[in-house]
Amino acid sequence: MIQLPEDRRPPLTPQLALRVAVMGSFALALFAIIFFRLWFLQVLSGDKYAQAANVNRVRDIAIPAPRGEIVDRGGNLLVDSKPAIAVQMSPPDLPHSGRARRRLYARLAGVLGEPTQRGRCRVPGHGVKHLAPIPCAVAQQVALLPFANVTLKTDVPSDVLYYLSERQSQFPGVHIQQVWLRRYPRQRLASQLFGTIGPITPQELKESRYHGVSRQAIVGQSGLEWYYDKYLRGEDGADKVQVDALGRFRGYLSQTKPTVGHTLKLSLDLNLQKAGQQSLAEAIASNPPAPAGAFVAMNPTNGEIYGMGSFPDFNPNIFTKPVPEAVYEQLNNASSNYPLFNRAIQSAYPTGSTFKGITSTAALQSGAWPLGETYDDTGVYQNGVGDTRHNAGHASYGVLNITEAIKVSSDDFFYNLGRLMNNDSPKGGALQQWARAFGIGRSTGVDLGGENSGILPSPEWRTKRDKLELECERGVGPFRGHGKHATCGIADGRPWSVGDNENLAVGQGDLEATPLQLAVAYSAIENGGTVVRPHVGLEVDAPDGTLLQKIDPPPARHVHINPVYLDAIRQGLHEAASSPGGTSADVFAGWPQGQYPVYGKTGTAQHLNQADQAWYVCFVPDKTRPILVVVTVEQGGFGAQAAAPAARQILSEWFMGKRGQFIAGSSKTL
Repeated sequence: MIQLPEDRRPPLTPQLALRVAVMGSFALALFAIIFFRLWFLQVLSGDKYAQAANVNRVRDIAIPAPRGEIVDRGGNLLVDSKPAIAVQMSPPDLPHSGRARRRLYARLAGVLGEPTQRGRCRVPGHGVKHLAPIPCAVAQQVALLPFANVTLKTDVPSDVLYYLSERQSQFPGVHIQQVWLRRYPRQRLASQLFGTIGPITPQELKESRYHGVSRQAIVGQSGLEWYYDKYLRGEDGADKVQVDALGRFRGYLSQTKPTVGHTLKLSLDLNLQKAGQQSLAEAIASNPPAPAGAFVAMNPTNGEIYGMGSFPDFNPNIFTKPVPEAVYEQLNNASSNYPLFNRAIQSAYPTGSTFKGITSTAALQSGAWPLGETYDDTGVYQNGVGDTRHNAGHASYGVLNITEAIKVSSDDFFYNLGRLMNNDSPKGGALQQWARAFGIGRSTGVDLGGENSGILPSPEWRTKRDKLELECERGVGPFRGHGKHATCGIADGRPWSVGDNENLAVGQGDLEATPLQLAVAYSAIENGGTVVRPHVGLEVDAPDGTLLQKIDPPPARHVHINPVYLDAIRQGLHEAASSPGGTSADVFAGWPQGQYPVYGKTGTAQHLNQADQAWYVCFVPDKTRPILVVVTVEQGGFGAQAAAPAARQILSEWFMGKRGQFIAGSSKTL
């Protein structure tokens, strides 16, 4: 058929064909992307989004597990948990509108009796903000664990519980939850040992010891609660509940019951712990201006700690609820002498003459002092120009062997031993070697955490301190950016000298040791060379009393000490506590030495611009109930004046079941 001219279409030009092809390809690509995206969402990810949709109407409500009890060696309750009602807030369920949130916070503050005034609020990652207590708590929790509930108040009265339960729609995101609060029925007893608990932190969640632990778990943060957390913690349960689109409760779907934590039995003896704390408090009160002190009572053969205390102490029940910042600062302040501080393991001091038991061992074992050798103590020790020293009170004791020197605590005798054992090699000589072997300058490994390793001075240590001092003065190294200083007080810049070793031999100078370290060292003298690993935990039991695990750590090491040398040292310690002229013989007058022989050493440590610190260490090698006691009283004066009487009271409680009245420096325990 012949087309008329007006019906003929113009031919498709190449340019137009290219445009049509490009547009068609683009449309086809868009269609393909949409198709594959729908296929991915509906086919490949369908189950995932179906599950997410289901979560929108299902909530898991954690049921906290009560932590296990802590009891003493006789089963006497020391710590348990009590149920309480807590008001919590779920951040994801809060109103999205800022204005609605503020109204909710204000209403809730009125119900809970919380202030609405703004104050300083430290929000992790966001610095300091000015918020009222409730929004501050929410902001802090969201910064740490965005999906965890925020506990606003615990142990709320029943009328508050009823009010919130009846008006749930007016308080979106607010829940009532049963929680467990730690309870300390013995009040201040062993307060520094138990430690604290708290919500697990994001950093702790990354640690292997918390693998699999809920993000909302309450875990031990210090002390025994931290060390034995995996046994005490238990396992939280959960209620799976159904809610509607508005978050309103519709019914329970399932429930997993919580599992209570195990019971931790301690080696502590309740009566001995009481006696130790009371004796320490009386020693401090009887010797002004003494502000603080500590004691340790332990089994020298296996390291079981029968008692450990630090004064001043505190009532740990204050930590069962949120502690106001002002209260915490008061407990961790110099004006109150740091009650939270466990001086038995965290404070390190020069030990005074109690160190002479270690010095004697080092001198005899190294051959620096033969056992039969004597020294003429004229009351003045002189080692060249500028190194003149005296005994306490300028006493002179005449010709002494090592046993007699321990008995009367001759400083001049032991200055001489320090001189003989001085060595300028980096690690020092026999005195440093044996002190470190006994545990001085290193942690004991006690199951409490936060232990101070102390200082064992040596030429190498002094060189490092001098280097730090120089870097601080120049503002370089670790002190870069802090400016230059004329002096920093880290060190005096002088090299190691024989005087340093003379000071160390009598427990003075730069030496710093904890009461527990001294107890471990003297345990080795008592038991023949075994350096025990001290421990407060004794066993882990199931809630029904079934033994699950015995806690009996092996010794840290064993050092060989010639039994003949040990006998000479022990004889000096025994005569010091029992024979006329012994440094603590008056304190133990009337003590049944035949039945319970006491081996003891006094110590009086000097501090710059402070009264002397009193020390006493003693042990009774009883076959069935061996015990070793260390007592120290800051600014308590002579060891026999403040520390030794307290130690006698502790021994009286252990062997005779009665502590008696504290009489400072007396030979009587009434």
